[in-house]
Amino acid sequence: MPSSPAAPACPLRRVILFAGHMVDAPGRAQPRFPPDRVPEAARRIAAALAELEAGPADLGLTQGAAGGDLLFAEAALARAMPVEFLQPFAEAEFIERSVRPVSDGEDWVARYRAVAERLATPPRVMPPGPPDANPFERCNRWLLDTALAHGGEQVWLLCLWDGQGGDGAGGTAHMVGEVRRHHGHVIHIDCRRLWQGASP
Repeated sequence: MPSSPAAPACPLRRVILFAGHMVDAPGRAQPRFPPDRVPEAARRIAAALAELEAGPADLGLTQGAAGGDLLFAEAALARAMPVEFLQPFAEAEFIERSVRPVSDGEDWVARYRAVAERLATPPRVMPPGPPDANPFERCNRWLLDTALAHGGEQVWLLCLWDGQGGDGAGGTAHMVGEVRRHHGHVIHIDCRRLWQGASP
């Protein structure tokens, strides 16, 4: 497992992890995060950060995938909150696998690049692991370990999630389970409610 950075000399107030569904790919049989729900998801993510009074004393960690990750990064940066991208692949491969394939993929690539240009440090790439290990699960663990290095009681997970298992290993359900196992705090924005216009 990749090593986590040492905690800074001046401790952060809080580390906020984000995990969430990608925007649906074109032709997805069972809609989960349709493109027309992006503005509502962005509103709820921004509202959750406002409720936490997130700002420069906090740190945001996520992968940077199209959908919830980028909405979180945009909202965090708007609050002058530092954000770091930790990714399971080199950036070019990550974009091809986790940004471009969704609906309006080129728009999401442009949004990704706009966010990446504002990060204080370039996206960090997870070193290779065992060939039979799922890279997304390993990256979730890396994100969590990085957050826990600053103190478990300071770790919050903000997630945009339908409460179900994902399309494969290493999804949002896995991250939620890991954070709860380590007694972190979870704020769940139920993406099923994006359809209903109900409060999170």
